[in-house]
Amino acid sequence: MEYKIPSGKKLRVAISGKSGCGNTTVSALLSRRLGIRMINFTFRQLAEEKGMTLAQVIEAAKTSDEFDIEVDTRQVELAREDSCVLGSRLAIWMLKEADAKIYLVTGDDVRAKRIQSREGGALEEIEAFTRMRDGEDTRRYKKLYGIDNDDFRSAADLVIDVSEACPEEIVGMILSELERRNLVEKTG
Repeated sequence: MEYKIPSGKKLRVAISGKSGCGNTTVSALLSRRLGIRMINFTFRQLAEEKGMTLAQVIEAAKTSDEFDIEVDTRQVELAREDSCVLGSRLAIWMLKEADAKIYLVTGDDVRAKRIQSREGGALEEIEAFTRMRDGEDTRRYKKLYGIDNDDFRSAADLVIDVSEACPEEIVGMILSELERRNLVEKTG
């Protein structure tokens, strides 16, 4: 089934979730299905731009707000330009004007296994790194923006447990919600 944005309308979808929930994959699939831009500028891309490792950027972000502010500001500025899918940890909070705010959630064990399959490494190390990263993210988001990323239900229009669903099924759920809200229409 194909969908399109109604003529003359703009659509901004914000997708958030912690690492390993499939934000990037789902955002990319949804943006392709709708034929709109995907925005997903993260610490990982910032690290590449600055010639640093992801771990170095996370460590530096503990003492300098510039990394978070740069990533968050760039994403929102890009998202405001045109129809898009913004996939980031804080998308549902930062893009206040998003037409739909989706939060993806799954257990820590599932997240760690997904990260391992994507990046390799020892599962125990990935679990420890992910716990550290989650804690640092939550601390920084509260300090910088007053956002509690564990309180996603109050910010999201739709929360999807991705534990048992493949990315295509998740995109189907999102498209159904967008259609229900008259933000997209079927093309055939």
